[in-house]
Amino acid sequence: MAAQKGKDILLKIGDGAETEVFTTVAGLRARTISLNARSVDATDGDSAGRWRELLVGAGVRQASVSGSGVFRDAASDALIRSAFFAQSADSWRLIVPDFGTLEGPFLVAALEYAGEHEGEATYAITLSSAGEITFTGL
Repeated sequence: MAAQKGKDILLKIGDGAETEVFTTVAGLRARTISLNARSVDATDGDSAGRWRELLVGAGVRQASVSGSGVFRDAASDALIRSAFFAQSADSWRLIVPDFGTLEGPFLVAALEYAGEHEGEATYAITLSSAGEITFTGL
């Protein structure tokens, strides 16, 4: 896989309809997608050579997304702000070119606004998975 431009990662939110339509909500300048799986230690006195044993498939998986940038428009700002204050588990789609798509329910865990006197208003957002996340490879 060749090097990729970070700006090509897209963050979209679903409209909640039966046939969901996703809208790109923000111009993220910096973004991070983290996928984590906690392991369950199943080691006991009979473990071979006293090596740690992990219970396959028993851990909790979690995805989080964080980013910062500028909003695309007032409507995008309103969508994200509404999701934060409602603490609703909306459907989000994250598209990483030449890698794949992550999709599922996320909560807006953090939303920060900032601005310089002689610059644009910026924001930072953190999404935390709130259910099953699917991955579709490209």
